[in-house]
Amino acid sequence: MPFSAMTNTLSNPVQLIYAGGTFGSYGRPLAPLSAEIFLPTLQKLLTDQDNANHWPQISWLDNTLIKDSSQLTPNDFVHFYQLLLAAYAQGDRRFVLITGTDTLSYLGAFLAEAFAGSDICIIVTGSMRPLLDSEVIHSYDIDDHSDAWDNLSDSLKLAAAGESGVKIAFGGESWPAQTVQKIHSHDLMAFTGHSRAAYPANSYIKNLPDTRRQHWLDDQQAMIDHIESRAEQARIHALYCLPNDTEVMTSQLQALLSQPPCGIILLGFGAGNVPYSQALAEALELAYKNGHMVICASQSPFGGVSDSYAAGSWQYEYHVIAGGRLTIPAIYARLLWLLLRYDNPTRRRQRWLNNVNQAGTTIKKR
Repeated sequence: MPFSAMTNTLSNPVQLIYAGGTFGSYGRPLAPLSAEIFLPTLQKLLTDQDNANHWPQISWLDNTLIKDSSQLTPNDFVHFYQLLLAAYAQGDRRFVLITGTDTLSYLGAFLAEAFAGSDICIIVTGSMRPLLDSEVIHSYDIDDHSDAWDNLSDSLKLAAAGESGVKIAFGGESWPAQTVQKIHSHDLMAFTGHSRAAYPANSYIKNLPDTRRQHWLDDQQAMIDHIESRAEQARIHALYCLPNDTEVMTSQLQALLSQPPCGIILLGFGAGNVPYSQALAEALELAYKNGHMVICASQSPFGGVSDSYAAGSWQYEYHVIAGGRLTIPAIYARLLWLLLRYDNPTRRRQRWLNNVNQAGTTIKKR
């Protein structure tokens, strides 16, 4: 399909992608159904439902990667990026991606980073309970106590509207993907987020001219091979502050210094407080010189980090970057995308800081 046809995508089908997870599990004990069984079953259920005529036309985007989301890797994230990019280049613009909840917020935030600056519409969803009732063994019926059908229905309606950006729909709500985090391990209201989103959410274009879309696609497609190869080596580590002697975290950080440049998330107390020691400060300085990106995040689910306390502000003198109000999944996603997209540590750092400046959450060095 020529790129000029993209202007007519709102009349095109919503592309539905099934990637596994609880949504498609069935039986005793619960186990994912194969795509060969589940997808025709889901298609029949969508056709049979009374309100099907209120939904957009639905098509299926062939996906070969169906696995438990707790097993997803950077290579898998790149798989979904490539799958969506290829469909977007062919003229599709609206997508619903069904995945597992363990890494749903991570995948959603990654796609938001990867497609920044485009006019694609991606809705990511899943469920805490399977769509199909395992108490009924003679046929595949919807479980009335499951959240799966409602989550899918809401996602299809959002995709039908076609608003540019990547959103997560769950539990009757939806949020920009970068703001979302899982806050409950088994409740149906398992996720939360907010709408005060800056980059990448504010980068999406409502009406993208064909020429600009062509340039965006050319730029992305030129990097595909590099992104795919870098995914093999991309590493992101998390160092969790605990009430330990600072030697513990220092030794953990030092163990990473000899590796190729990677991303390191420093999970501080409260507003990003990290216990000081001269040895830890020196390790942070060396991490920077070796090309690693160290981002400070808060262990607290809300509020983010600040430099209000001396216990936290000292680290920014040693090239640690403040994660601001970004969630841990969003920090992981941004680090991963920068590792894949840029081969130069300086460019990665500059790109992060430019994004943070857009969000208005920069913590300046004293």
